[in-house]
Amino acid sequence: MEDARSHDILGRRVDLPVEIRDATACTAVYLVRADAARAVIAYSGLDVTEVLPGKAVCTLLFVEYRDSDLGAYHEFGVAFLVRPPEAGPPPRRSLRAGLLDLRDAGSGVFVHWLPVDQPFTLAAGREIWGFPKELADVDLRLSSPYKRCVLRRDGRLVLDLLIRPGMPMPPRRIAPVHAYTHLEGVTRRTAFTMRPGAVRARPGGALIRLGNHPVAKELSELGLPKHALVTSTIGRLRMSFGPAF
Repeated sequence: MEDARSHDILGRRVDLPVEIRDATACTAVYLVRADAARAVIAYSGLDVTEVLPGKAVCTLLFVEYRDSDLGAYHEFGVAFLVRPPEAGPPPRRSLRAGLLDLRDAGSGVFVHWLPVDQPFTLAAGREIWGFPKELADVDLRLSSPYKRCVLRRDGRLVLDLLIRPGMPMPPRRIAPVHAYTHLEGVTRRTAFTMRPGAVRARPGGALIRLGNHPVAKELSELGLPKHALVTSTIGRLRMSFGPAF
């Protein structure tokens, strides 16, 4: 019987947990219209978390993986804060109800789109966890103080995202995160841990230009480009990914 924690990916064995030993990550968090976000992820059967009445959270992120069990690669992501499927019906719309829902029901991160620039991590991500990885040109420019990602898919510009690092943040322990995915009709949940270092954050701090790709149109329907709620950069990031359920 095949071990659920061991996978054969393109003729190479991958054992879980998968370790990310060295990476740099940049994120821009936006408040977007909850009804538009629900329309975007309707295929998943999940519901966004309304952190404010009528408002959901959308995060854009780009990552340079320098040392990992899946090799070195670049990645971009579009994710939404969602309510766990077992949380029950959403509360009435109010600021207090939204805060209580976050406290009582919790939340997870639904990974809507995850383009990468290497075929091995694409195959592993889709087969092991159901991550919606696609091959794309993920051009990361991280050597200057401003961090930039120029993303193209099928020769068309999706977006050009620039993040200005903020103030240094004190180190803190991050609880395990639950990532939800939906691929080929199956919804999965994966727990992963993060150990960030050299973290900087600030309100705002992002400049975004959308291209003419269909995903750019989807982002525009969420209300982008607009001011980011908060941005962050993680200079040294370690992660560990367990199995999907």
